[in-house]
Amino acid sequence: MPNHFARHLRKHQTDAERKLWRELRNLKHSGFHFRRQAPIGPYVADFICYALKLVIEIDGGQHNETEGITSDERRTAWLETQGYQVLRFWNNDVISNLDGVHTTIRATLGLDSPPPETLTRFDLPARGR
Repeated sequence: MPNHFARHLRKHQTDAERKLWRELRNLKHSGFHFRRQAPIGPYVADFICYALKLVIEIDGGQHNETEGITSDERRTAWLETQGYQVLRFWNNDVISNLDGVHTTIRATLGLDSPPPETLTRFDLPARGR
């Protein structure tokens, strides 16, 4: 079931997911391979780097409601028990502050300097939001 659902999600990405995917694919040149909408246990991760055990989630407004928050906490807790680190960003951060999101991801990957095209750094609120 997760494979079928993952395939559906890859075909119907949000604008934020499409935008971040372009950035994550460029990290392949730095030696980091990400997959999008990848099944992991009972879940489908928006983006995952299996080698580093890093999951990146892009959250829309429904994730700010009680049910979404509870579901995200349960999902993150499960992923962490499997040894994964989870970064979460709001859709709006990806759309309007891609440089800041990219800088946070690069720092998590241990890439000290921002890419040459990134001229400024932004601080993101807690939980990557």
